[in-house]
Amino acid sequence: MKLYIKQKVFSLKDRFTVKNANGEDCYFVEGKLVSIGQKKTLTDAAGNELATIRQKVLAIMPKFIVEMDGKEVAWIKKKFTFLKPKYVVEGLDWDVEGNFLAHDYTIAEHGKVIANIHKKWMAWGDTFELDINDNADEVMALAVILAIDSVIDSAQAAAATVNTDN
Repeated sequence: MKLYIKQKVFSLKDRFTVKNANGEDCYFVEGKLVSIGQKKTLTDAAGNELATIRQKVLAIMPKFIVEMDGKEVAWIKKKFTFLKPKYVVEGLDWDVEGNFLAHDYTIAEHGKVIANIHKKWMAWGDTFELDINDNADEVMALAVILAIDSVIDSAQAAAATVNTDN
């Protein structure tokens, strides 16, 4: 199943829509304007909360927790590597590998592909194409993708701050 995320370039609130291949709204994502650490809520088209993705603030490496129905169901952790960033999704046995700077990566479970993510470069704002295996948990795959996108955005913002301070 293909889904598309289009993030707005200028927005006071981190809010965007996930659409299906027909351009219909499937999910909505909303970030908290003021919070300690990042927090995003994933809802269906009717506004029902499906998952909350929140950053664990006091962690050496970036870590996000996915909650569904008030329970922690997965922990996305960035692993310490020198060459290529790598993530592990505890609670699901998923691994995430690829070129994170280009936003091209794969989520797999024991070598079986769960989802492929590709960033479209010639677009106004961040636009992602998600190809999620039909047998996969679509909501969980979206939650993992949103957590990793938050880690990458934080790293890019930190790098921009360092460059402007010099």
